[in-house]
Amino acid sequence: MSELSDDALMLLIQKQDEQAFAWLIDRHLNALHAFARRMLGHTDDAEDVVQEAFLRVWRHAVRWKPGAAKLSTWLHKIVHNLCIDWQRRHYQGETVDVDGEDIQEAISTTVTPEGFLQEQEISQEVEKALQALPDRQRSAIILCYYQGLTNVQAAEVLNISVTALESLMARGRKSLRQKLQTMNVVEENNL
Repeated sequence: MSELSDDALMLLIQKQDEQAFAWLIDRHLNALHAFARRMLGHTDDAEDVVQEAFLRVWRHAVRWKPGAAKLSTWLHKIVHNLCIDWQRRHYQGETVDVDGEDIQEAISTTVTPEGFLQEQEISQEVEKALQALPDRQRSAIILCYYQGLTNVQAAEVLNISVTALESLMARGRKSLRQKLQTMNVVEENNL
């Protein structure tokens, strides 16, 4: 089944094929989990959201229409909406702590312990600044920069025009730059 396209897997899933569903999960789990973790800032919460997203895919597979959108875009849209709902229910007004796992993923290999610590501090500050952005700006930046979606795909996930997405990205980058400049992260690291 590994050679089957996402569309072919979804057609099998619509017929309640559990093996096709397992292949779909295996194919998309890591990317969706990374997206949810960056959106929420917590690994455990991200796991809950992604699990709920896959449950919804299984329950509502008949809603999938091949050719209407790329399956990965549709999956990101489901996870994005669940993340926004999760934040509204659980994080109202709270500061989101960044998991150490996110930081470890973002750190490149360094030679010296001092370099490692500096990279870790920078990564933490970038994650904090990212978490402080408004939901839509954070979503746009994560979808394009971290998840590698095109502007068209990210706009589809957010249900906005490409022009609106580009505006969100510009405002988000400007806000990040301002937040990081106050921490002297921008000048030192060419951000």
